[in-house]
Amino acid sequence: MLAVPLAALAAGTAPAPLRAQELRVGLSAPVTSIDPHFANAAPNSSFARHIFDPLVVRAPDGRPVPNLALSWTALEDNLWEIRLRPGVKWHDGRDFTADDVVFTFGRAPNVPNSPASFGGSLRTVKAVEAVDPLTLRITTSAPTPNLPIDLAAIAIVSRHAGEGASTADYNSGKAAIGTGPYKLVSYASGSSIEVSRFDGWWGPRQDWEKVTFRIIPNPGARTAALLSGDVELIAAPSSSDLPRLRQEANIRIFERQGSRALFLSPDFSRTGESSYITDNDGKPLPTNPLRELKVRQALSLAINRQGLAERVQQGMAEATGQWMPPGAFGHNPAVPVPAFDVARARALLAEAGYPQGFRITLHASNDRYPADAQTAQAVAQMWSRIGVATTVETLPFATYLTRMAKQEYSIVQNSWGSSTGEAGSVLLNIVHSYDQPRRLGASNDTRYANAALDAQIAEALSTMDPALREQRVAAAVKASVDDLALIPMILFKNAWAARRPLTYEPRMDEQTLAMGIRREN
Repeated sequence: MLAVPLAALAAGTAPAPLRAQELRVGLSAPVTSIDPHFANAAPNSSFARHIFDPLVVRAPDGRPVPNLALSWTALEDNLWEIRLRPGVKWHDGRDFTADDVVFTFGRAPNVPNSPASFGGSLRTVKAVEAVDPLTLRITTSAPTPNLPIDLAAIAIVSRHAGEGASTADYNSGKAAIGTGPYKLVSYASGSSIEVSRFDGWWGPRQDWEKVTFRIIPNPGARTAALLSGDVELIAAPSSSDLPRLRQEANIRIFERQGSRALFLSPDFSRTGESSYITDNDGKPLPTNPLRELKVRQALSLAINRQGLAERVQQGMAEATGQWMPPGAFGHNPAVPVPAFDVARARALLAEAGYPQGFRITLHASNDRYPADAQTAQAVAQMWSRIGVATTVETLPFATYLTRMAKQEYSIVQNSWGSSTGEAGSVLLNIVHSYDQPRRLGASNDTRYANAALDAQIAEALSTMDPALREQRVAAAVKASVDDLALIPMILFKNAWAARRPLTYEPRMDEQTLAMGIRREN
């Protein structure tokens, strides 16, 4: 955090004028690549929306709406027909066709060195046929009622620019040819991205001729940039700064309950020693205690979730025992917020064979989620109270994500934003056993595996009847929580702060889109 008081900063710095058609946005997390298929991470996917269009997009409230696809029809349980939007141009003037979608579906799950694949969204796609330039037929290996929603995650890239192109070619701009409302001008990894308006876009003309995205992970620095006028809008303002910002006459706050859950993922890949788990004398334990359900239950009961939400997140989160908010598809009312019970947690550790506890390192990012490092530190203190002496190691998100994907850690603080707006996203991508050939468990970086739960998830997600599917998804959520495949803690609230006269339509999926920023008349 900056040491300069906000009031002094606001009073002592004259805000820069808002340029007529130029916009400057402060982002809270780094965009690790311009390649839209390199990493299934929210910052990357959010920025990709400016350059590349998906077939389907999510409205601010999470509803799927047409984009490059005008319509989608299930001709049979395993066969879909997609009608594409006519007259769409790539940034270089060439026509968008169904063949580009065929190419994209082959590329998206298979990008080399991807730390988080998009394979889960295309897991059941067996064949894609371009019937004509504006019609697709998609054959699935199983009934996939969520296919249109899943397709919202896949940015469409062109065959003529993307064939043979590497991630580096997208980052340099050489292959970053999209159909989106903006064109890439420059990309400085971890620093800034500049785009310019694409006047040939098929959608409504955008307000901004030029948009500069500044990567400002430090929340105090983001607030300072907003107050000084260096940027006109910031994502994820610090919860500690929000009361002060609400009192600023020239600042507006926009909020919405989000669908991103923060949770802990224990390592299941090791049965024996782990370099990050030792006894109290520092000697590695012969077996991995995190594979014991009673140990995971103890760790869960030791967490004061309400305290995390109210004090660490300062009211910008809600305590939870699952990963979707009430009212969302698949939220299970029978899954409560776990009790905070230190005595029971200690008893469970003893029952599991660890009456004296043990030592462990919790790994977390320090620049990705609101108060991510502070939350990890608070959890460590709570675990230490039950005899699990916990050290916290935090890293920049890009490094953390890469190492997590290699199963380098014993337990991690992780997060997932269900951009599909339903609970099946976590079941499919994180809870389901890792199965790369079938594109299942694509983000199951801790290698949790439960064959019975896999079958339950498969049945739920292939059920075509919506009401029955929701019942089955909710049942799978409970089964997952009962086994603590992951340990849910809080659900974030999304917030943005903007200088007047700008407005922003807040989004459930937390995306910060220049397309949603308007100048109020």
